[in-house]
Amino acid sequence: MESKHPQDSKTTMTDSVLPSETNAIHTLFGGELLARMDRAASIAAQRHSGKIVVTASVNHVAFKHPVPLGSIVTVEAKVSRAFKSSMEVYIDVWVDNKTSKGSIKVNEAIYTFVAVDNTGSPVVIPQLVPETDEEIKRFEGALRRKQLSLVLAGKMKAQDATELKALFN
Repeated sequence: MESKHPQDSKTTMTDSVLPSETNAIHTLFGGELLARMDRAASIAAQRHSGKIVVTASVNHVAFKHPVPLGSIVTVEAKVSRAFKSSMEVYIDVWVDNKTSKGSIKVNEAIYTFVAVDNTGSPVVIPQLVPETDEEIKRFEGALRRKQLSLVLAGKMKAQDATELKALFN
């Protein structure tokens, strides 16, 4: 099975914020943004694996800035690390800045997906080869994040989490 690069899975979705998607203070509902991120991330995971994928977990979400009504929102997702059948997908969310003609990062998240066959059983996926400095940083951090999740879920003993332990030595 041939390895892939994060760029192979890159998914970009751009949309505007409509009144029905906002709360009482006219900013995008968090749940609406989570759904947009889940869609973009699942496409990235499908592109990497070439398989059906299911969301296994939402590992991290950081709402850094509110997203006002009428904003143009871009969600960008890329696989940051592939394991045996699961993959971590890193999502960045940007809003067009009307004054500087650039964009502002308003959110980021990390989701985990599992590739499955038609019966729902996990299947082996291609490995990932990061290329840029940012991709390498996210790739290396993914194993620590996975070990932390396993320890917190009681599926791994803390003393077996070698990547986490290395942070403290």
